[in-house]
Amino acid sequence: MRLGLYLDLRNPPPWARPWADVYGWTLELVAQAEAWGADSVWTTEHHFFEDGYLPQPLTLAAALAARTHRMRIGTAVVIAPLHPAVKIAEEAAVVDVLSGGRLDLGLGAGYRAAEFAAYDAELGPRNRTLDERVVAVRDWLAEGVTPPPVQEPVPMWIGHLGPKGARRAGRLGEGLLSLVPGTAEPYLAGLEDGGHDRARARVAGLVHVVVADDPEAAWARIGPHIAYQLHSYARYALEGTEIPVPAAPTPQQVRAASEGAEHPGVFPSFVVLTPDDTVELLAKLVTPGIPAEAFFFASIAGMPAELAERHVELLCRVVRPAVVEL
Repeated sequence: MRLGLYLDLRNPPPWARPWADVYGWTLELVAQAEAWGADSVWTTEHHFFEDGYLPQPLTLAAALAARTHRMRIGTAVVIAPLHPAVKIAEEAAVVDVLSGGRLDLGLGAGYRAAEFAAYDAELGPRNRTLDERVVAVRDWLAEGVTPPPVQEPVPMWIGHLGPKGARRAGRLGEGLLSLVPGTAEPYLAGLEDGGHDRARARVAGLVHVVVADDPEAAWARIGPHIAYQLHSYARYALEGTEIPVPAAPTPQQVRAASEGAEHPGVFPSFVVLTPDDTVELLAKLVTPGIPAEAFFFASIAGMPAELAERHVELLCRVVRPAVVEL
């Protein structure tokens, strides 16, 4: 198993810092993570969040390419229906050139109505549009954009959700951005449906774990940040619907629900674990025969910087060496 970081660059109002400080600190943390052995860093995309959630994943990927030398740089995800295929391909090619061929291009469907409205895109057929974008971006990268990418081909990943989504990703013959239990077999079946060799299978995904020396002490400080993040996802997912937004959970409620979840560490569960317990959790997410990569939030919703830095250090220097043979 490979191990990486995940960046959303949130800067929530309750803990807001100057934006230049947030971005500068993040770039420094990623560079340090590479020195500590991290395999990858992944960026993401959303628009108009009150906390400034990263809106341009490939722009940040270009900055990361300039600050790193070895680690892979991925997107998880670019919201493909919001952008023309040629634009995605051109930006991806530039990042691949800047990084010397280290880009992993992950595409997803998105879900937030306000984003689709702002980009004059159709929300309803977003899954079908995603599939179309995957094919078109792949074609542009192979034979259309200038400068051409370094990699032939650029590895692509699909962020379809659930078992049905995993099968769709398999049909497209690309990597699956999910470590959720129950998705590996549909993904393999989809590869066969699409006429692809099962040996092409590869999975990667976000694991909702903060690693700490003392999880009890860390929970007391991180809990409000985790509760904020979970509630923000709920608010934006239900925006514009008739479904009432639930009340913000307390940190205690989040912890109880997460630790009692069927699959702790899988969204919407967030857990704070020791390095040993993190290794044990990751072992349960591996499907024999399928190369896997797990990535973790570098920081959650403006959590204390020293806890985020220690979390990243433990991931890279303690957890990663223990999972590399999984």
